Order: sequence, then C-alpha cells, then structure tokens
Amino acid sequence: MKEFLSQQQIAFEERNVAKDPAALDELEKLGYATTPVTVIDGEVVVGFDQPKLKKLLGL
Repeated sequence: MKEFLSQQQIAFEERNVAKDPAALDELEKLGYATTPVTVIDGEVVVGFDQPKLKKLLGL
C-alpha cells in the first residue's frame, strides 16, 4: 500500500496498529481487525484493492 501511494505521489498518514494503541482503537471502531485499511474521504478500502483505490483517488 505504501509503495503504491508513494509511486502515485499521494501523501498519506501511516498508522501502525502494532505500536499505536489509538490507531488500533480507531481500526476496531471502524469494525475491522485486519490491515491494511485505507480511508479516503470517508470511504474505507480493506486490503490492497487497486481498482477501488485508483477510482477513489481519481487516477
């Protein structure tokens, strides 16, 4: 995910659920227990769904 976003020159904020209890809490509140979870303008993308990511990012 990070490599894809970097290649597309998309700025992002990485949240490490293993090191940041607040990030883990946020993930659980979204209803997920797996990563990666990406939130783009309120839209949640679970896993690396490249077609959905491109659509949401307007690529």
